[in-house]
Amino acid sequence: LEGILSPFAEKLNELKQQVSDAYDKESRDKAGLREEIKQLMELNKQMSEDAVDLTRALKGDAKTQGNWGELVLERVLDLAGLVKGIEYDREVAIENGKYRPDVVVHLPEDKHIIVDSKVSLTAYERMVNSDDPQEFQRLQKEHVNSIKKHIDELNAKNYQNLKAFDTPNFVLMFIPVESSFSTAVQIDKSLYN
Repeated sequence: LEGILSPFAEKLNELKQQVSDAYDKESRDKAGLREEIKQLMELNKQMSEDAVDLTRALKGDAKTQGNWGELVLERVLDLAGLVKGIEYDREVAIENGKYRPDVVVHLPEDKHIIVDSKVSLTAYERMVNSDDPQEFQRLQKEHVNSIKKHIDELNAKNYQNLKAFDTPNFVLMFIPVESSFSTAVQIDKSLYN
């Protein structure tokens, strides 16, 4: 009887050990998973706070909006395969710093294209979130006027006539929020020209 039950007892002990090991491993995995979930929750909370801070900054501070637009422009150029410092430069100071275009793209034969980033988000954001039809129309005009103001300011800088560059008779204005631009062009079709 002992000869029959002894192997059975060994197998039972092995099974007990396997169950115990599996339970210990599951407990460790649960503790690890709990810690990972806690870290993810903290990261999510931090990202939410950062997003709120960025939204506040982009809504209210023109300088922050401008810096953000320049970063988006640089990212677009990088994604297009252009190399900073070789095929384009950022904020080149001309005439003792009097002029500082956002980007100068270097073309063959020592020619250049000047690109300046302009961000118009304040009126656009309020317009998009407006429920009042009259306010919506007023904000549409305000948004278009904001872009027109940027165009006029860029035109007044006269970058295309700087002696330091051989450029066509225009400057490209980069608007990083495509929906902002397309909405403005839908409102005032002459804006594109």
